[in-house]
Amino acid sequence: MALIISVAGRGPDIHPQSWVAPNATVAGEVKLAARVSIWFSASLRCEAEPIEIGPGSNIQDGACVHVDPGFPCVVGTGVSVGHNAVLHGCTVGDDALIGMGAVVLNGAVVGAGSLVAAGAVVPQGMVIPERSLVAGVPARVIRELREEEVEGNRHAALRYQERISIYGDAGVSGTTH
Repeated sequence: MALIISVAGRGPDIHPQSWVAPNATVAGEVKLAARVSIWFSASLRCEAEPIEIGPGSNIQDGACVHVDPGFPCVVGTGVSVGHNAVLHGCTVGDDALIGMGAVVLNGAVVGAGSLVAAGAVVPQGMVIPERSLVAGVPARVIRELREEEVEGNRHAALRYQERISIYGDAGVSGTTH
């Protein structure tokens, strides 16, 4: 069973149409909207600020979402956060894709429809324009994404929404703690 816990009297709010893998952790003031999926070994943990995951978004296997005082984490609609990625006190716009192993640090803003390449490190406070391809350590904007690439981001999120039904009762869905 997934580890769903309250921290300092504030607990998760998980929409009935969302799904949390049996070995994932959701701790503190975390809000999961409809059709969100939290995959195996992912950790969403907050002590000081809230975490919000928007409708249809997915946090994939081994990813970590965390906050610091003054830095909540807000993930928009239809976002995919790749395996072993880290979101730390940042904002991610709708239809963005965060690649495997990427790190997005406190106060950074990833614009809607953007793609952060696998392994990229987005430094604290960086603001990424909408529809940008970002790569490197430290990350830099490479170019604007074409419409078909943004559409690819959307399809990635939809595929994860479809996978929820495959796992069915293996995880937790729709609980408030």
